[in-house]
Amino acid sequence: MQPFLELKNVSKVFPGVKALDSVDLEVYPGEIHGIIGENGAGKSTLIKILTGAHKNDSGKIFIEGKEVSIDNPKDALNYGISAIYQELNTIPQLSIAENVFLGRPLKKHGNRGLLDIAQMRKKSKELLNELGQEVDPTVKLSSLGIGKQQMVEIAKALSIKTRLLIMDEPTSSLTEKEVKDLFATIRGLKNKGITIIFISHRLEEVMKICDRVTVMRDGKKIDTLPIDKVDKNQLIKMMVGHSLDQQYPKVRTELGDEVLRVENLNKNGVFKNISFYVRRGEIVGFSGLVGSGRTEVMRAVFGADSYDSGEIYINGKKSKISCPRDAMNQGMAFLTEDRKGQGLILDNTIAFNTNIASLSKSSSGVFLDNKKLKGVAKNNINELSIKTPSENFIVRQLSGGNQQKVVIAKWLNTKANIYIFDEPTRGIDVGAKVEVCNIIGSLVENNCAIILISSELPEILGLCDRIYVMHEGKITAEIDSADATQEKIMHAASGEV
Repeated sequence: MQPFLELKNVSKVFPGVKALDSVDLEVYPGEIHGIIGENGAGKSTLIKILTGAHKNDSGKIFIEGKEVSIDNPKDALNYGISAIYQELNTIPQLSIAENVFLGRPLKKHGNRGLLDIAQMRKKSKELLNELGQEVDPTVKLSSLGIGKQQMVEIAKALSIKTRLLIMDEPTSSLTEKEVKDLFATIRGLKNKGITIIFISHRLEEVMKICDRVTVMRDGKKIDTLPIDKVDKNQLIKMMVGHSLDQQYPKVRTELGDEVLRVENLNKNGVFKNISFYVRRGEIVGFSGLVGSGRTEVMRAVFGADSYDSGEIYINGKKSKISCPRDAMNQGMAFLTEDRKGQGLILDNTIAFNTNIASLSKSSSGVFLDNKKLKGVAKNNINELSIKTPSENFIVRQLSGGNQQKVVIAKWLNTKANIYIFDEPTRGIDVGAKVEVCNIIGSLVENNCAIILISSELPEILGLCDRIYVMHEGKITAEIDSADATQEKIMHAASGEV
């Protein structure tokens, strides 16, 4: 069978970085083809070349055996190639129909006519019905959950006669049910002859949904294998170049005094009667399904959001925390789950971002000391193994795992005593996950207290000393690590207590 897509010796070089190095790839019609690799392996660059955002420096691209040149996004669309990214390319304030035809509205009487709203609504409904979605195309996209919004993105792709659909981390923000629905949709698209490239850090999902998988490392293709001829450990070894004997390395320390206590914290309609405590040298996990209120509680504790009632004690003293600066002044740090939206200033340098939460330490009077800023950043780059040409590199251009290390460096530089990590390993590869877990372990060894919010049960079970489980804004269980199992956590997370 002739491949739908074929790459031969494709390379791409950026200043100081060889992003793709003579990559060969074959993807067959109607195939679900997984692409995996650590952050910085070249996956994003590959997608951008296929969608016309970047031009390959050398090598050839073939569609159905014919050599093509993809010079811009319009070329990609003309060849039937489209992509759905982790951050959805939608406008929530517009209707479903307007999003499906975003940038390509249907018009009456040709290109110069008025918008044909009725036809856009009709076609949107038909496309979404094909995907098993019964929705009103007139409602605002913002009224839908993330899973449904993603279906609108797929409908948008189908509206332009997509033949190759690239899905980049499509499950990162979905619930378990939404993932099942998405997989059913993907299989339905495969049955219609649409080719899928599925990129994910969640190897279990790759094993479940893909026909074949290509492993990339350091800009090179390592191998392409049928999914039934490989296991998860083999994939990890190919991704990182060696085996990972312990994905969640746990550091055992002697627990110290209580450093944070929260009593009866309430916010109407969000969370109710939240009480917990954390000790020095302890990792306390917060588990629960999406929407259980974990992040909202921690944002209130850190002063990012208000709360209605309750008390917060730091080192045994009742504390008034009205804003994040109050929390920081009392030795707290909060690594948000939204590193791109809230954790980083993407279009600034590593040096700026790593110092932004502790600028007073790198200033002389009212002026910033650039030499100190760069010195701090260089230390962070060395200590955290941030892959970058220099401390002056723009953060947006880093891989996801290295962006996460920059966020961590920012908070490490504050020398906090209490760290709240909200989904610290979401969207990063297995090698970077181990590195982040090791950073958490080193903080514990230095007598810091850690709160870990994670949707990854193996991570919660592997790292935490105690686990609080939340369901619909309430704590439904407190479980010691010695007694914790996935089954116990899921029962509590589902409200079955």
